[in-house]
Amino acid sequence: MKMIAAAVMSLTLSASALAQTGTTGTTPVGTAAVDANGNQAQMVISRAGSQASAKGPAQHFTGSVRVDPLFGVRAPSAVSGGAVTFEPGARSAWHTHPMGQVLVVTAGAGRIQQWGGVVEQIRPGDVIWTPPGVKHWHGAAPTTAVTHIAIQESANGKNVEWMERVSDEQYGK
Repeated sequence: MKMIAAAVMSLTLSASALAQTGTTGTTPVGTAAVDANGNQAQMVISRAGSQASAKGPAQHFTGSVRVDPLFGVRAPSAVSGGAVTFEPGARSAWHTHPMGQVLVVTAGAGRIQQWGGVVEQIRPGDVIWTPPGVKHWHGAAPTTAVTHIAIQESANGKNVEWMERVSDEQYGK
């Protein structure tokens, strides 16, 4: 399960933004069934637009960032995800993820950098796997917004460790 979650995960989503996902706007699908462990189980659809967008907190982002929660943690899984849109020039602070993160770029053009590495350009269709504990940042290109889906797993209730802001020089302005 961890490899599957890792293969699909920002970025950057704060635990507080994902905590808003809850079960509001969800619809059970079909009749209750029995899972592989003999427990009652039922698929759930989280309806588009049923969860409020949130502004990326200023202490973790430079510029205008919108987080649209897609799904929160549902036990026994510890995986959560959201769509994150960075306006031109916006970016996250440096951060790590205790269980790693996968970003799937869906629109626009952006940038990502691992600590000590070069700034990489990212575009729709790119999938970025950041291993656990790797310090990095991501965001939009200087003149183009970017949207990505961020998927990460929590460890001990935490999915991100925030650090210092990315300077204009690090960003490449």
